[in-house]
Amino acid sequence: MSPYRVLYEKTHHLPIEIEHKAYWAIKKLNLSLDDVGKSQLLQLHELQELKNEAYKNSIIYKAKMKNFHNKALRKRNLHENQKVWLYNSHLKLFPGKLKSRWNCPYVITEIFDSGAVLIIDPKTGHAFKVNGQQLKPYLEAEPPLAIVSLIFQDIPKDHPQI
Repeated sequence: MSPYRVLYEKTHHLPIEIEHKAYWAIKKLNLSLDDVGKSQLLQLHELQELKNEAYKNSIIYKAKMKNFHNKALRKRNLHENQKVWLYNSHLKLFPGKLKSRWNCPYVITEIFDSGAVLIIDPKTGHAFKVNGQQLKPYLEAEPPLAIVSLIFQDIPKDHPQI
């Protein structure tokens, strides 16, 4: 159906079409008021059916789009007092080849049911809400002592210092 028909509840006609349709209607119905009333009532019911169908189709479309969008989202396992990186979406103009888009670690103070997360900057103490999809866990990993000791064991004692 055309958008004009949905919006104005009638089909769009040019003035010439209206004149010919009016002539056709007069000739066909012979100005019988009962037939005209029945025809008009039938058209009103048809219009209501078209509206209902368009409404149902829009609900189906919205549900499909929601499912499509939700498939792309990744579930994050975040918890309170966890350090996270915040994605900087404003860094688009000439970011530099090696410049990171993730800002310094923040601390999660509260997680909401809607997916929003309240984070705080430990340096300034400024707290704000962000979308949970803009966060990723901050991993504080130090090299294991066993690996560090193996690296230093391979160096000979008489190796000259640089």
